[in-house]
Amino acid sequence: MTHELPGLDVAGLAAWLAREHPELTGPDAGAGQGSGQGPGPGLTATLITGGRSNLTYRVDGASRPLVLRRPPLGHVLSSAHDMRREHRVITALAGTIPVPPTVAVVDDTAAVEVTGTVFFVMEHVAGAVLARPEDNAAFTRAGLGRLATELAEVLADLHGTDPAAVGLADFGRPAGYLGRQLKTWRRQYDASRSRPQPLLDTLQERLADAVPDDGARSGIVHGDYRLDNVLVAGPPDAPHVAAVLDWEMATLGDPLVDLGMLGMYWDIHDLTQEAGVVGVAGAIVPGAGYPDFAEVIDAYAARAGTAVPDLAWYRAFACYKLAVILEGIHYRYTGGQTVGAGFDTIGALVAPLAAEGLARLGAATGVVAPPRGATTEGGA
Repeated sequence: MTHELPGLDVAGLAAWLAREHPELTGPDAGAGQGSGQGPGPGLTATLITGGRSNLTYRVDGASRPLVLRRPPLGHVLSSAHDMRREHRVITALAGTIPVPPTVAVVDDTAAVEVTGTVFFVMEHVAGAVLARPEDNAAFTRAGLGRLATELAEVLADLHGTDPAAVGLADFGRPAGYLGRQLKTWRRQYDASRSRPQPLLDTLQERLADAVPDDGARSGIVHGDYRLDNVLVAGPPDAPHVAAVLDWEMATLGDPLVDLGMLGMYWDIHDLTQEAGVVGVAGAIVPGAGYPDFAEVIDAYAARAGTAVPDLAWYRAFACYKLAVILEGIHYRYTGGQTVGAGFDTIGALVAPLAAEGLARLGAATGVVAPPRGATTEGGA
């Protein structure tokens, strides 16, 4: 098929919409150019995100703006299942959590009409992604403080949702979730080894030695819940979460993993500054109006109606997980397998993240961890 965009045949998408969802064919899409096959040149698509994660396109020219998600190029088989899972969880949570309305999930591997993969379509939700400090300028300090509270409350609502009540009882295997997560990320780390990382090795072993009992807690886990994975809308003094995005890692498991990840990103600014790494910290910076993470936890607990246990292991695991991801990027970058802004320095954050994780574990166990700024072999 002819690709007008990498990974997407816009003409094929127009034909599919006209055939399967004629209610979405708007006046801008036209009626084709004499072919009688539905939307014509008025349907346009723009790549929103790319790289090795799932590809996202905004589609205009239909009766309302749409978004299409497909697996990354060249990784169809390993990612096709994720499309169905992501569509399923978003559809199930409609009316419970702010998510985009879904349209359909399609297996296009045989027809090769639109993407040649499994893909899904959802409605576009208006809003902004707060991914950089300058994105905060659209809102007041008080507004960002209220947004932080709502971000915590939405997460509490997610974790309080009964999976069976929304048709997700079989969406994952909660028992043993944390142990399986450690094994998964250990494999990922082993596949990315190119230099000594003694702090990360130590963190990996200490995490394995202290895995919490997750049998008493289970719920829907987003897997990558953070500020820049939500759309924010509303006036400057009253922004709100318009939609939670990027559900490709969602499953059933220990919901405290989401809190650990949120906390790690909430406080990552100082680490990135010390390491001289850009493009990772996000919009949460001192002075912007965001509260301390302790207040975020308080808001979560108030909404959930339950106390939040010690998060030391979960904060440490979040540091480990991001460190492994960044080590993988460093490995591919130095091997000439990937390019991207900041990829030349991103490996410098691996050792500081590992040290931070060890410090989190040390605070809980009494074990003295090396200081964050310690010089270690392979740490830069």
